[in-house]
Amino acid sequence: MRLKEMDKSLRPREKMKLNGISSMSDLELMQIVLKTGNKEEGVEALSSKVIDYIHENNYKDICVEELMNIKGIGMAKATSILAGIEIGRRLALNNAIKEFSIDNPDSVANIFCNEIGNFSVEYFYALLLDTKNRIISKELISKGTINQSIVHPREVFKAAIRKNANSIILVHNHPSGSLNPSDCDIQVSRRLSEVGKIVGIEILDHIIVNSKDSLSMKKGMYF
Repeated sequence: MRLKEMDKSLRPREKMKLNGISSMSDLELMQIVLKTGNKEEGVEALSSKVIDYIHENNYKDICVEELMNIKGIGMAKATSILAGIEIGRRLALNNAIKEFSIDNPDSVANIFCNEIGNFSVEYFYALLLDTKNRIISKELISKGTINQSIVHPREVFKAAIRKNANSIILVHNHPSGSLNPSDCDIQVSRRLSEVGKIVGIEILDHIIVNSKDSLSMKKGMYF
């Protein structure tokens, strides 16, 4: 059944108005984003193709050109899809930052798991904190290979000194999904911790994340 043949109460827009957005399936939300199908198929079938493509691929890596390879998805639809994904990611990130607590390593994971947890290469971040343990900024220090990130103390502390940070939490992802610290992770943590003591900016923790979980190297006494 095509959308226009449905009872009005079952159509996505009407359903959202009556029952709220939480009642909507991914497919129904995509139908609202796309608005129309093409000459060969309705918006329901086209939405299903887009949802399947997003589920089969890392949505953070999908670009406009890739979506436009789906028959029936032009520039307007592709950019609308990616804009919706990005605004959702940013809102989730802002909410996680607001809920950050220095006493809860999971609150750091909430910031980074969704952002870098399932990336195919390592991303190394420094979360800069002020004297009241509030987040000043998050700084991308390095983007490494699938096996390691190259992290130099100069790059870590340059932004921290410039922004008058009082302390730092280090965060990086493991593309393998494993949360076990490598020898390199331990060495980098110890090295940066020693440099932090010299410059007066404490390394509070080094957290490893994947898409669903995290490990505190400080809590695990790795450095």
